[in-house]
Amino acid sequence: MPTNVIMPALELAQETGKVLRWMKAPGDTVRKGEPILEIETDKVTVESESPAAGVLREVSAQAGDVVPVGKTIALIFAVGEAGTPAGAAPAVTPAANAAVTGAVPAPPAAVNESAGAGAVKASPLARKIAEQHGVDLTRVRTTTGRIEKADVLAHVESRKGTAGSGAPAPARMAAASPKARRLAAERGVDLRVVRGSGPAGAVLAGDLPAAAAPTGQRPAAAPGVSNIWRIMAERMTTSWTTAPHFYLVREVNVSRLVTWRERASKQTGVRITYTDLLVRLVAAALLQHPRVNVALRDGAIAQNADINVGLAVAIEDGLLVPVLHRADTLSLAEIATHREDLVARAQAGKLRPTDIQGGGFTISNLGMYGVDAFNAIVNPPQAAILAVGRIADRVVAVNGQPAVQPTMVLTLSCDHRALDGARGAQFLGALAELIEEPLTLLA
Repeated sequence: MPTNVIMPALELAQETGKVLRWMKAPGDTVRKGEPILEIETDKVTVESESPAAGVLREVSAQAGDVVPVGKTIALIFAVGEAGTPAGAAPAVTPAANAAVTGAVPAPPAAVNESAGAGAVKASPLARKIAEQHGVDLTRVRTTTGRIEKADVLAHVESRKGTAGSGAPAPARMAAASPKARRLAAERGVDLRVVRGSGPAGAVLAGDLPAAAAPTGQRPAAAPGVSNIWRIMAERMTTSWTTAPHFYLVREVNVSRLVTWRERASKQTGVRITYTDLLVRLVAAALLQHPRVNVALRDGAIAQNADINVGLAVAIEDGLLVPVLHRADTLSLAEIATHREDLVARAQAGKLRPTDIQGGGFTISNLGMYGVDAFNAIVNPPQAAILAVGRIADRVVAVNGQPAVQPTMVLTLSCDHRALDGARGAQFLGALAELIEEPLTLLA
């Protein structure tokens, strides 16, 4: 039985992926785990590995095609299977012809009478639908050597056309992903009338917009707008229009932070940036206030198991958020090394799926561009994002006297569905204290 090569889901909210290029051609022998194609999502360009060893065939998605997640885009046949052309189905074609001509064919050689439909290669869903409709699988035509849901339904329709008016066929259950079922229920869509693009004809979430509102299909990217930029814009629009944002602002004295950075760079021999220091301090503050380290999924607030801090990185095609996993366990030198590697690979389009998964909190730093302060949009399903402005000398009160000190403006954007003002303020206050006195980390 061939193995399906599907468009993988590399992110929680991903609905489609774009085929950039096939690294193997149809007919090539592949090893399990060997890269066979390059895929682009809204955040990364990755190499997708072969799920099995065998021969690559039946490639249905070409370079440049945007494909729904979960859709089969190729098949990998075992070496023995691959020797038979995919279109050859000696046990099926004569019987299918008989259904049209009315002739009674001789029993096919490949399927003996005692074996019956059980000897035919068919998916479990195809067998179930065939049983519901009283279909003999040996009479179903297929082009892949394995009968799928769509083959059975096509046979049923052809039988209706030749049989004339007859008894109505029993209702069938449509195969669909959980997300597709939920969206279909919300939109009042009958899944049985939707043509699915997933394995065995299952309906995916991406199939529903075309069925529910043909005129509202997602348009193709405009010239000059990358897929990454388009989907980034869509997601930020969704966050902005669905998440009730509120903002907490705090100006902090960073004189000790400046000194800490200089000393840490000398001690470690690594180029430490202010972003590295902030990652370390944010991780410590999240450890003190775990209620900020949560995610909003399907209307429920879920506590994140680890402290994974994402960094907003600007690239030519849009914005990426690579993640420093378990940031609270990393030393400053490790944070700096990982951050530099992630940023370099993000800008080169070489991030791995794990590099962008699992983020629980995001830092967006525009201080290097001379920005004093700004409000960032929450990166769902996270509860908050920290916007960091530039370090600038400002007049502040020190021991009751005016003094010029380096300060920084922090703005915490929060999703009020997952985080309230009091908890957000407590977190921001703890972070401000850590920034103004980093030595408290050693206490």
